[in-house]
Amino acid sequence: MEEIGPEFFQRHPVDCARDLIGAVFRWHGCAARVVETEAYAAEGDEACHTFFRPGARRFVAGHPPGTAYVYLNYGVHWLFNVLAHGPDMSGFVLFRALEPVEGIDLMIARRGRPALFSLCSGPGKLTAALGIDGSAHGSAFLREQRTGLVRGRAAGIAVGPRIGISRAKELPWRFHEGGNPHVSR
Repeated sequence: MEEIGPEFFQRHPVDCARDLIGAVFRWHGCAARVVETEAYAAEGDEACHTFFRPGARRFVAGHPPGTAYVYLNYGVHWLFNVLAHGPDMSGFVLFRALEPVEGIDLMIARRGRPALFSLCSGPGKLTAALGIDGSAHGSAFLREQRTGLVRGRAAGIAVGPRIGISRAKELPWRFHEGGNPHVSR
């Protein structure tokens, strides 16, 4: 199985988001297939943190591709993103849903829910199941021993507008494995 390195994220965030479907995300004893992502552009995208947060713009300017961008959404859920720096656009890839494959008992214990299909079927659910919090922000997780991404395949990729946002939601930058019961909606 081929590891995905930071060079994977030296491309347009939309390309990265699409090509991550089917990859396996490893995180400290757990692993899950990426089944849903969304892309965000660092410039001109009203739904991206960089549009209204100077700290997010500094993060993009000061970090290399493949760096984890983790933030607390509405003071409730941690959300996991990866920074992408393409030649024509930088931005983020949000992990929206995962299909658990290893460490499932640990994920169930963290979430307190035994239903496998709903363990990681949303961006806040997947960080809770994997134990991801703000301490992962800014990490070079692709270079660490117990974290990373491995290339994989998807049965078929569906494309649609981003969800769970109020601005720029019409952009077709949400990707998911068609027919997979683990996607968020």
